[in-house]
Amino acid sequence: MTDRAELEKLRSAAKAVRDPTAADETVSALIAWAKEHKAERILEIGAGEGLTSCALLLETEAFLTAIELDSSRAEKFRENTAKFGVDDRTRLLEGDAGDILEHLTGSYDLIFLDGPKVQYQRYFTDCKRLLRKGGALFSDDILLFGWVRGEAPKKRRMLVQHIREYLELLESDPDFATEIYEYGEGLAVSTKKN
Repeated sequence: MTDRAELEKLRSAAKAVRDPTAADETVSALIAWAKEHKAERILEIGAGEGLTSCALLLETEAFLTAIELDSSRAEKFRENTAKFGVDDRTRLLEGDAGDILEHLTGSYDLIFLDGPKVQYQRYFTDCKRLLRKGGALFSDDILLFGWVRGEAPKKRRMLVQHIREYLELLESDPDFATEIYEYGEGLAVSTKKN
């Protein structure tokens, strides 16, 4: 079985048990952008078990820095990147992204934001600082079952409000051009203009 086929098998299994993994269209969009723009440095916030990271690295020559809070997912990330032979092009930072991001330096061509949705606004300043001009910030799950543009269940209203505020921040920032796609639970692609 090829690496790509094995990876798709793992992604399907993760989706079947509702383990966090990006939608197929989202992964395809990430790969397409990374290839078209020849991304050399990628940052993934909320890396989970590394399945999206592996998909990106199997299709590009990029180096990927990943942040993951959950220790069991971080361990699976290490196993998966080693299994697919891309561990030499990854750096895993285990801990809270809010604490880690402020210490990162340099610039990234592509940032994939897929961590806790209520923290997106908190992470935005550092994402903007770390993203190079012309780079793209991909923010996942920003439509959340259609609740963000519609009516949210009572127990999800606070979460939805956080996402709405984040979207407003993205779309009103003059340094970004943002497009919203209905992939998975929604994807915002924000290109840094300045």
